[in-house]
Amino acid sequence: MKILIVGGGGREHALAWKCASDDGAAALYCAPGNAGTAALATNVPLNADDVDGLARWAAEQRPDLTVVGPEAPLCAGLTDRLEAEGLRVFGPTAAAARLEGSKAFAKEIMQAAGTPTAAAQRFTDAGRARQYVRETGAPVVIKADGLAAGKGVIVCDTVEAAEDAVDRVLTERAFGAAGSCLLVEECLTGEEVSILALVDGEHVQLLASSQDHKRVFNNDEGPNTGGMGAYSPAPAAGEALWPVIREQVFDRTLAELKRRGIAYKGVLYAGLMLTADGPKVLEYNCRFGDPETQAILPRVAGGLVPALNACIDGTLDRTPLAWRDEACVCVVMASGGYPGRYRKGCVITGLNEADALEDVVVFHAGTRLQDGDTVTAGGRVLGVTALGAALEDAVRRAYYAISKITFDQAQYRTDIAAKAMPSARREGME
Repeated sequence: MKILIVGGGGREHALAWKCASDDGAAALYCAPGNAGTAALATNVPLNADDVDGLARWAAEQRPDLTVVGPEAPLCAGLTDRLEAEGLRVFGPTAAAARLEGSKAFAKEIMQAAGTPTAAAQRFTDAGRARQYVRETGAPVVIKADGLAAGKGVIVCDTVEAAEDAVDRVLTERAFGAAGSCLLVEECLTGEEVSILALVDGEHVQLLASSQDHKRVFNNDEGPNTGGMGAYSPAPAAGEALWPVIREQVFDRTLAELKRRGIAYKGVLYAGLMLTADGPKVLEYNCRFGDPETQAILPRVAGGLVPALNACIDGTLDRTPLAWRDEACVCVVMASGGYPGRYRKGCVITGLNEADALEDVVVFHAGTRLQDGDTVTAGGRVLGVTALGAALEDAVRRAYYAISKITFDQAQYRTDIAAKAMPSARREGME
């Protein structure tokens, strides 16, 4: 079986690792991949947003399955292009991917479907948006409508900060075309969790719960990042909530899309706030999360590829995933200075020692090979991931693995999953 995985981050390394575990004889290709995927697959020198190049490569090479990792090529219609070539693709069409590509569209769908979410208003005029902020008061959340690499959401504690955010988005165009319009949204409070689901157009299969850590520093301080770590399961999303989440979030949203003639196939990721009034949707993503994927996939018992194919074929109801009982934790090692300016090209040592540990896998994100060495090539460099009988065990094992790895100015949080564990049992985290 020939499988193409589009993307070059930790999520794509995790997908390649799982596909290789499913079928050791599979021919894996990653575009563009990284130093970690190079050990499992053939890296193809095409960027994930090079839709034309990817379409040409796939038309020539005819992969049996293409798995699209990032949101940008999905929103740009890569699935549509490959399906037109008669190829099998795991990932939603451009019409369905608008759930992530346009926050205003996602809000419109949720409001029409009756999906619980924060109240919001859409604006294209900065003056009207500022007036609405003054009338509404703070705190509020300002969201650029389009894709902004995870940076287009600004939580504002004061009216002044919200007005400044409006100007950044609509007047200064800090996020480019993604800021041609914005949402002024109610600021929800509660515990935040990530619930991902496989969808085949008709059927929904919820994946194990997880929780991401967005802020760069301990205690959720500092600027937002693409994610500094994740763990699964998330105790805050207890079993009693699952029927509510399935019906109110996934079933309602997918039914509204279907009513509009849009069949959703792929992963649908719901970022939820568990408020006093129940779970409410903060955002939708149209792909596997990163780093949530690194914490979820090691818990899958058995094959993932059959479930991905079932999403394409509409047979997901006959292809249930099985889950390991162990907890899983992923801790991101990042370059010093991230999410601001950082160095590249720092030699990474200790990878083999960490990978050799029991129930540990080091997923590469921002790495590349240089003169026989693995060096840093991005802000988020590695996702050091470990399984454990309990969350505490997984945490301890992940941080022990990190102690084996070094590169210049490495930074990482030491409190990943702390909020999910009893305060008296945080050994190995500080």
